[in-house]
Amino acid sequence: MVSVGGAVLYAAGLVGGAAAVGQLTDRSVIPALRDGNRDAATLGITLLVLLAVCIGRVGGVLARRYFGNMANKRYQVTLRTQLTEHYLAVDLASARSTPKGRLLAHFDADVERASEAMGPFPMSAGVVALAAVSLWSLLRIDGIIGALAGGTIPLLLVANQLFSRAVERPAAAAQEEVGRVAGVAHESFAGALVVKTLGREAAEVTRFAAAAGELRNARVRVGTLRANFEPVIDLIPNLASIAIVAVGAWRISDGDITTGQLVQAVSVLGMLTFPLRVLGYFLESLPVGVAALDRIDAALAAGVRLSEPGRSESLPVGALAVRVADVGFSYGDQCVLHDVSFSIAPGEIVALVGSTGSGKTTLCELLVRLANPSTGTVALGGQDLAGVEASERVRRVALVLQEPFLFVDSIAENVAADASPDDAARIWDALERSRAAEFVRSLPEGLQTVLGERGVTLSGGQRQRLALARALAGKPALLVLDDATSAVDPTIEAEILSSLRSADGTAAMTVVIVAHRLSTIRMADRVLFLDDGRIAAEGSHEELLRLEAYAALALAYEQANTVDAMDAMDAAAGVVGT
Repeated sequence: MVSVGGAVLYAAGLVGGAAAVGQLTDRSVIPALRDGNRDAATLGITLLVLLAVCIGRVGGVLARRYFGNMANKRYQVTLRTQLTEHYLAVDLASARSTPKGRLLAHFDADVERASEAMGPFPMSAGVVALAAVSLWSLLRIDGIIGALAGGTIPLLLVANQLFSRAVERPAAAAQEEVGRVAGVAHESFAGALVVKTLGREAAEVTRFAAAAGELRNARVRVGTLRANFEPVIDLIPNLASIAIVAVGAWRISDGDITTGQLVQAVSVLGMLTFPLRVLGYFLESLPVGVAALDRIDAALAAGVRLSEPGRSESLPVGALAVRVADVGFSYGDQCVLHDVSFSIAPGEIVALVGSTGSGKTTLCELLVRLANPSTGTVALGGQDLAGVEASERVRRVALVLQEPFLFVDSIAENVAADASPDDAARIWDALERSRAAEFVRSLPEGLQTVLGERGVTLSGGQRQRLALARALAGKPALLVLDDATSAVDPTIEAEILSSLRSADGTAAMTVVIVAHRLSTIRMADRVLFLDDGRIAAEGSHEELLRLEAYAALALAYEQANTVDAMDAMDAAAGVVGT
């Protein structure tokens, strides 16, 4: 509102300045030229009025620009915050189904375009006041001149309507192409290793060039329409000025108006040219902004949001019991889990075993509520997980994946979790328990070592141990490990799992481990055998070996682990022999 008020003040200053110039012409300039009379008092008063008008215009411009830009940036922050909150609130399947390039386009190009019309909006609102005051002042001078000036407004509206209809679809298409270009670029950069190893550099460049070419063509179409529209905005006021000068000369000769009044009329219309140009830019920006806002609205409406409970239930203190009752889950028409039911006692370490595609990862995601089950319930500590607030759930439950994600930041920042990165004791304790402390101490900068993107400067096992340390630093009551130590040496893995137990042999937290190593499976208190999306059996490893399907899977694990061990020994021997 302050910005619009500044624009109105600026508009009033324009009209007031034109009126002062007209008075100066009639009372000082014309008499001085005709009779040589110089009315110093009138001249001084008029100049003071012009100075006051100029100061008012400057103040109006400052208010309009400062508060207008502030409103624009705040609107951008609002849109980006809404998008961020939405993508963090939707289930994992919805988040995965959104191409990262399109997501980046929403946050960048779409937000910029959606807010672009806010820049000229205050001035455009001021133009309405300016047009009304200007038309009133021109009609006071002469009805014919006022009618000529007023006729420019409907012409501008017609031109804008034609432009809006013509540019709406090309503008929307251009925004779509921005998302495509961003998506291709993201895939090429994120998959740089695959691109290089497969020799696809030229193919990726060609693919990007094709997407960029489509974006160029779409924007050229929009630019062509804009190039045809913009000259019309400039032409209409100029033609009106010529007509007013011609009519004004005739009205002066008839004695109906004075020379000063004609000067005032031409000045007013001349001053209208820039504000009308801003109005034209505002009208041009509207279709593009509407198209971008439609894309943002569609993004905010897409996906399945994990609703927050109306009344949040608190989780009990200590290790959490887990109860899964009649849980089913589907990805579209594909059913992944069928009537899964089991219970885990607080502090128990349970291994989740099954062949590829049996639903182990999906079940892990349901345990931390990255998605809601299609049927059934997941309860932690006796509370339905759907009734637990997100902040409480995140604080008490941790999931560590096989492919860990590390940020381009220091090790301390990556491990700190909800603790302060300055809490060195807590960080080192987590690093000790994940058996990452030794290699961190060996780094030149220790905890302050900055990792590369996704932790590429570390080995796979080191990344996994840091990700586990991050989970342990949060002191979770339920720890879910989805094959999170697959790249870690078996001896170190055994030490890590042992560190999860207290002195009495129980775990300080409930632990669910997706495992493929028999050594890991044997260390668990109990094994859940998941087969084709169902819990086929549960018990100790030795008890489950009586089942033919489980025994076959265990044999496959043992053979795979033996091959991996032999490969590791061969690699070590090769290193020693060099």
